[in-house]
Amino acid sequence: MLFFHNKDKNKCEYCNKMLELLKEIANIDKRIVLTVKDIEKNRKEAQLLNIDNAPALILNGEIKYNLYYFGIPIGFEFPALINDIIDVSRGKTNLSDRAKEKVNSIKKEIDIKVFVTPTCPYCSNVVRLAHQFSIENQLIKSSMIEAVEFNDLANKYEVMGVPKVVINDSVSFEGSVSEERFVDYLLKTM
Repeated sequence: MLFFHNKDKNKCEYCNKMLELLKEIANIDKRIVLTVKDIEKNRKEAQLLNIDNAPALILNGEIKYNLYYFGIPIGFEFPALINDIIDVSRGKTNLSDRAKEKVNSIKKEIDIKVFVTPTCPYCSNVVRLAHQFSIENQLIKSSMIEAVEFNDLANKYEVMGVPKVVINDSVSFEGSVSEERFVDYLLKTM
């Protein structure tokens, strides 16, 4: 786990709470490694990783995945984080073979943004699907974005309800969808 935070509480209200949460998770098993970076001191590295705000978390295993969390994954998002850690550590997902085949047929970069709130019971499933797509295909970047913490992004993408998914800034939908339907949305950007 690579975590970017900002020590200035005025610039990152939830950074300390997220750091505490991630430390507790890392203490569960020695194989879970937490690396903490200050976004101000490590600005160039953060920019290379497409991180311009904190708190930001990237999950990687032996392979570098494009799996991001922007904002603290609490409430209904916490199980998604735990399951993502398991998937990343195993290097495989629970997607159906059909979905894996379609996701792996994608040969161009795709950027998925999933806007969530901690009280949304449907958001976690959508985040999990997006993150599993990133594990299956390294051309796919998927980000959970906590809409309240990143209000500027939520306004930019006109988030009126959650989960809201934006794919390559060209295709979007609100609400929970099946694995197959989500893959169809990805293929629409091709």
